[in-house]
Amino acid sequence: MENNRKQTLEQIAALFASQDLAVLSTQKDNQPYASLVAFAASPDLEHLYFLTPTTTRKYDHLTANPPVAILVNDSQNQVDDIYRAVSVTGTGRAAVVDKAKEKDALALFLKKHPHLKAFSRAPTTAFICVAMHRYYMVSRFQNVVELEIIP
Repeated sequence: MENNRKQTLEQIAALFASQDLAVLSTQKDNQPYASLVAFAASPDLEHLYFLTPTTTRKYDHLTANPPVAILVNDSQNQVDDIYRAVSVTGTGRAAVVDKAKEKDALALFLKKHPHLKAFSRAPTTAFICVAMHRYYMVSRFQNVVELEIIP
């Protein structure tokens, strides 16, 4: 069982390293919303990070209702993606990272997305951390593996 967990975590980490963008799902007032975000994951996969302007619907939603889902996949819009692509949905709780505590996490994020350095410094940009609770990895069309994240 521990080998399977380790292997699944390695597969998720490899997918996250290979992809720059994810789909963030939020909800407010019983209305779902999806956004594309540039993301980075902590090495232990316990946290995912992204930036967003504080003037956006996604920011309004996640501050009003912190439970979120994030989808990362490696599909290429090809017919065989249905059997070849790997998709991971992570669920967790989003929060704005305290400015005093963001240094290391922001450095991790900017290592993956150096082109967003100026954006990260804007006074209207919030740095968001999602504390992950669970991952669902889908491969080969119907092979689903669920993995609880235990910090």
